Parts: sequence; C-alpha cells; structure tokens
Amino acid sequence: MKVILFGATGMVGQGVLRECLLDPGVESALAIGRAATGQRHQKLQEIIQGDLFNLAPVEARLSGYDACFFCLGVSAARMSEQQYRRVTYDLTISTAEILVRLNPAMTFIYVSGAGTDSSERGRMMWARVKGETENALLRMPFKAAYMFRPAYIQPLRGIRPKTAWYRAAYAVIAPLYPLWKLLLPKYVTTTECIGRAMIEVARRGAPKPVLSSQDIAAICPANNTFR
Repeated sequence: MKVILFGATGMVGQGVLRECLLDPGVESALAIGRAATGQRHQKLQEIIQGDLFNLAPVEARLSGYDACFFCLGVSAARMSEQQYRRVTYDLTISTAEILVRLNPAMTFIYVSGAGTDSSERGRMMWARVKGETENALLRMPFKAAYMFRPAYIQPLRGIRPKTAWYRAAYAVIAPLYPLWKLLLPKYVTTTECIGRAMIEVARRGAPKPVLSSQDIAAICPANNTFR
C-alpha cells in the first residue's frame, strides 16, 4: 500500500507517520506539508510546499496512491468562521478534489473531531464547518472515505503537540491518561492507535464511514509482530 500523508508534523500526523514507517504492509509514504518532518527513512518521501492551496506544481507526483491520511487541522480559537472555513473546509476539499481525480481507487481518511455537527446547523462554528467538510468528502467518488472523530488523544513515543499552548496543556493533562482511560474509555485514544487504525481501515475498510474514539480503539490492532 502506498499512502499520502498531510499534516505529518502535527501531533496526530506524527503518530500516523510513525505507524506507516513501521508497518511492513505500507510500501511508501509521501508526506506533504509546509515544513519538513525531520524524519529519515527509506520508505519516506517528502514534498515541502509553502502554499498547500496550489498543488499544481507537484501534481505529477500525486498519482498511484492507495490512501490519503489527512491530518491537517487548526484550532478555531480566535478565528472568524471565514478564516476557519478557509483552512478547514476549503483546503481539505481542494486537496481531495485533486487526489480523487488522480487516484479514483483511493481511500481518503480525514481526522475530524468528537462533537462534529453533521447537520451543519448547530451553534458551534467549528463543529458546523467540520460537519460540512465531512459531508463533502463523503459525497466524493473515492473508493471509500472515512471520518475519524477522536476525543482526547494521548501522544505516545515521544510525540509532542506542535503549538506551545497545546504542549503546556498536555503537560498537565497527559499524566492523568490512565485515569481518563479508566473512567472514560469511550472517549480516549492515542496517537499510536489512530495511526494503526488508519492503516487498518485503508487496508480492509470499516463498518461505517464515521468513527468515534471507541470505534477507533476497536479497529486498532492491539498487537503487531513488527512493533
């Protein structure tokens, strides 16, 4: 399986990239982003593209892939709906339109979030925009599209959030992960589990297109011989 990964420098994307490089069933991984991942691996290729809204210069390198793991995302804090929509809906859909044209047999997996509003009519701006993005992706003629909606995500294997205030928050919250997992098992997952589940879903599919933290945990292979 050959995969394209967007957002490989973010917390979730780092975890997904790690699992792709470890999994012997992933033949190659192409990471596309504004900055380098800092990783070196024989399976990893990178495209550094300052303007992700303009992939035309690199389109020739985007054909022949089986899956896309789209892990790009931003916080809606201090953003207007127009600003948030541009970096959430517009960027995701413009990218997906190119990929489905070049790879109609591709599986597209989008990292959304718990609380996303599929009706697109709720009071929470970010939830409406995420819901609109999910719905647009599900209408596209990919082989399959899946929406991952994790709640709390525990970073593992030395992975850290990209932004400073996220790092500060996780420094306080992360040590309590065993407690969250005990008390709220349906609402917690890890970067490692998300990465494994994405690969599993790209490989074998899933029973439904929208997957919660509980669904992700059920799909995530608990034990892999290549670990």
